[in-house]
Amino acid sequence: MSFTEKAKNKVEQMTGAARERVGDMTDNERMRGEGASQQSDARAKQAGQNVKDAGRNVKDSFTK
Repeated sequence: MSFTEKAKNKVEQMTGAARERVGDMTDNERMRGEGASQQSDARAKQAGQNVKDAGRNVKDSFTK
């Protein structure tokens, strides 16, 4: 996974956390839910990229 993909996922996760906190402070359930959803989406993308990297590593170990 490239550095830019990792950075984008991390920024999206941090944005979701901030949105969730703002929702907590303002008692805005919708914003709180959107923030939590954004965080989980970013984590899922990160996990998918990690699986893809692991597959590449396994493939590379067999071709060497």
